[in-house]
Amino acid sequence: QVQLVESGGGSVQAGGSLRLSCLASGYTYRPYCMGWFRQAPGKEREGVAVTYANGATIFANSMKDRFTISQDKAKNTLYLQMNSLKPEDTAMYYCAASLFQNCFGIGLRLYEYSYQGQGTQVTVSS
Repeated sequence: QVQLVESGGGSVQAGGSLRLSCLASGYTYRPYCMGWFRQAPGKEREGVAVTYANGATIFANSMKDRFTISQDKAKNTLYLQMNSLKPEDTAMYYCAASLFQNCFGIGLRLYEYSYQGQGTQVTVSS
C-alpha cells in the first residue's frame, strides 16, 4: 500500500519561503507521476505542480515562477520549494502519486491520482 506523508508546512509572512516534503513508501516501482495540489477553505482543489518519470515537470501558471518541484529518489522524497509566498497561497497542500500511465493525460488534476497524503497546512499572512 502506497503511503504519502507530507511535512514542512507552517505560517510565514508574505514574501517568505517554505519547503514542503513528501515521504513516499510502500510501492514496488516508482510512480509515473507525482506532485502537489492544494485546497483553500471554500475553494476547489487546485493542481500546483507535477513531475513525471521522464523528468518533465509542469506547473500552474500562477506558481511556475515562484515554486520548484524536485525529488530525492534515494530518500523517496518529493519536495516543493515555495518562494515569494502570497496570502492567496494559503491552503492545505497535498502530495499525490500515480502508478498508472494514464496520469500523463491528467495534467494538473492530481486530485484524481490514486494515492494522496493527509496534507500539510500553509498559512501566509500579509
